[in-house]
Amino acid sequence: MFVPESDPLRGDRRLSPAAAKQLSPQALAYLGDALYEFYVRLRLLLPAQRSHQFHQSVVAAVRAERQAELLMSLLPLLTAEELEIVRRGRNAAGRVPRRLTAECYQQATGLETLLGYLYLCDPQRLQALLQLLPVTEH
Repeated sequence: MFVPESDPLRGDRRLSPAAAKQLSPQALAYLGDALYEFYVRLRLLLPAQRSHQFHQSVVAAVRAERQAELLMSLLPLLTAEELEIVRRGRNAAGRVPRRLTAECYQQATGLETLLGYLYLCDPQRLQALLQLLPVTEH
């Protein structure tokens, strides 16, 4: 299981949804970005590969374009509350990198915001959603 019930990084307590919503969407996205990259690294760790190939695989899997695609596949499965978190994240997306469209960057930020939020207040739901996401480059 990727997200333990008792997490030494988060402590043994979860935040309430109300408390998690008090955090800025940028803070939740920052956490979600790190969380998703860590998850992808764990998933791609085996079978063993050269470090350069491992790095390339991880980078391809966590690109904003890929995250935007993954969010679109999850949208029909999200609750109204989760959709609201995604919306907040999309609307709070900052300056868009030149290589991306604004829509792509906003979608990726929305996914990261949702992952950060769920990590803090509903790790079981986070685990369930992560298991639905294929960890691939395309």
